Amino acid sequence: QVQLVESGGGLVQAGGSLRLSCAASGITFSANDMAWYRQAPGKQREMVAGITRGGSTNYADSVKGRFTISRDNFKHTVYLQMNSLKPEDTGVYYCNAKTIVGRYWGQGTQVTVSS
Repeated sequence: QVQLVESGGGLVQAGGSLRLSCAASGITFSANDMAWYRQAPGKQREMVAGITRGGSTNYADSVKGRFTISRDNFKHTVYLQMNSLKPEDTGVYYCNAKTIVGRYWGQGTQVTVSS
């Protein structure tokens, strides 16, 4: 059974930082690409950052230079370090695993940035 469990969300003032974590189980973590998505109220879910099994990263233009995605294959965990947060970063953040049999999602963690 695949499980992705996010943590680390919360309420922060603009300019602040948060670190999200996603602990994975039930998959061969090191063999899969991982990503973080977010969904703001009334908007479609969008990819924020991705990291391949080889460690290559990519980011949405809106977060480049502020967010950093990383992974720890020993801990089966992917992280999203978010700095210089803006109110428009508010939303539910989801962890995603891309495997050979399909994509899996976590339950999401709420991030709220106040102005």
